[in-house]
This record gives sequence, structure tokens and C-alpha cells, in this order.
Amino acid sequence: MISLDDIRQARERIGSWIHRTPIFSSATFSRMVGNEVYLKAENLQKSGAFKFRGAMNFMLSMSDDERKRGVVTGSSGNHGQALACAAKLLGVKAVVVVPLGASPAKVAAIEGYGAKVERCGHSSTERIAKAMEIAENLGMTFVPPFDHPWIMAGQGTAGLEIAEDMQDVDAVLVPCGGCGLISGVATALKESLKGVKVYGVEPETSNSTYLSFKAGRIMELHDIHTIADGLRTASPGSITFPVVQRYVDDILLVSEEEIKKAMVLLLERAKLLVEPSGAVPAAALLYGKVPLKGKRVVALLSGGNVDLAALCKWIEEVRTGN
Repeated sequence: MISLDDIRQARERIGSWIHRTPIFSSATFSRMVGNEVYLKAENLQKSGAFKFRGAMNFMLSMSDDERKRGVVTGSSGNHGQALACAAKLLGVKAVVVVPLGASPAKVAAIEGYGAKVERCGHSSTERIAKAMEIAENLGMTFVPPFDHPWIMAGQGTAGLEIAEDMQDVDAVLVPCGGCGLISGVATALKESLKGVKVYGVEPETSNSTYLSFKAGRIMELHDIHTIADGLRTASPGSITFPVVQRYVDDILLVSEEEIKKAMVLLLERAKLLVEPSGAVPAAALLYGKVPLKGKRVVALLSGGNVDLAALCKWIEEVRTGN
């Protein structure tokens, strides 16, 4: 288990490197869902997603010798972008293993930061195994995308900001896949504020955390299909999941159509470009998945790295109903 002190120390470590992202109120969302809705805009974080927090905390926690030998990870995109960005800023060599169907926009960004891209399989299990193999063969450090205390503590700094900026918040909705974000955020919130509820949100078609939460043990998926590529995770982490069990109140599910509609509404009314994975909390609010009314609720928008061609297609689908 990580602690509030671990998250505070992470903030001291990375504070000068990250953006303290804003929390926007939304009259449109509030009116539509019957709660006082706020949007934590991690899509405006460096590298376009919350992942930069954990990646930078991990790299700054490494020894000088480890950084000299380089880093490698497996990622569907955002963690890879974050690690590549952090590596560039610190002058460290980086390799990122992405799935065969990785978002072209995310791959281009990873390469734009100067990291080498390798492709392997479709599941998180496959790409992480390949990344660990590369690390062993080349003497590099493997940086887990979610299942590590340094990553969790770094991601938890987003929750610390929410706790400081909105001490009267009633609930926070957080996307979850491997659960690095929600484990850190839930720890920061539950150990800082009394009575706050934390809900995880997943796609219906990539619901390993939901299944694990209900079963009381880690469950693994073998067939994942969702536009929320950042949440295509076979199972929650062995380190992150116990934190979810301890601090998360429930896991909510949203459909692919609900995710698309939430993305479009965020763009049209909040003027925020949010990727599918980042839009799942907003979708849960919009479609009545949250068992609250008349409360102050924060939806954590985890990232904004979306392929524009895909976005145009989804906008057309929402508008035409196809």
C-alpha cells in the first residue's frame, strides 16, 4: 500500500516538472445530470495525459546509473508518450513496446519525443512481457505502466490537487484499467478528506477491474474490444488492486456509444478535447450510472491524445445515430 506521505513526497519530487491541471465547472453537465459537476482536465497535462506524473516520479526516483542505462516499457500509448517525454527531458534513452493496433497519433508522439517504438501483440500482457524481455537483454530498467508504488504515487498527485482545490467534494469519478491512477487518486482522497466517495469507470467491453472488484480477486480478460485504448487492460495490477479493494466505493460501466457521445459533448460544450479513455467518467455521469443526486462531483478526464481521423468518424456517428 502507498500512503498519503508517499504521494506528497512524489509531488515534491515532480512538482516543478508537471502542470497543476485546472478543475472546470460545467453548467451543461450539471444541468443534465442533476449534480454539481466539475472536470479535472488531465488532458492538459504534459504529454497529454495524467501518465506523465507517474513516469516522471519513477524516473526521478531511479539512480543516476539506472537512468544512464535507459528505460523501456509496454504501453497502448499514453504511458509510452509520458515515459518518452520524461526521458527526453532528462536525457535518457527510451524504448516503448506498443500493441499492433496502437493509435497512430500516440505512436507518432512517442517517436516525436525521441523514443524507439517496438510493436507486439494486442494485449497488455503481451506488450509488457516483450518490454521486460528487452529490458533484460539490453540492461535497461523496465518501467511498469501502472503496477508500481512510484507510478501509483505519481498518479496520486492528481488526487492530491483535487483534495486541496475542492475540500467539499462529495465524489470523484476516475477511469480504471490497470488501476495505477485510481489507486493513487483514491489513496490521496480517502486519506485527505472525510466522506468522499471514489468511483472507478470502465468500458463494458473491457471490464477486468469491475469483474475483479465483484469477485474479490483479480480476474483476467482475453478478448478486449473498446475504443478506449488506454483501458484495454487484461487485469488490474497485483499492487494496485488491493488499494482499489480498500478505498474504491464501486466500479461503474459505460457502453461504447456512451463514450462517444460524452467525447462529443465535452468537445462541443466544455471545449475540451478528451480521448475515449478520459471520457468514461463523463459518460457515467451523463447516462445515470452514478448513484448520487445534488452532490459535488469531479470527473477526472485522464487524457486528450486522440486520433483526429477517428474522432471525426465518431462525431459523424453520434450526429447521424449510426
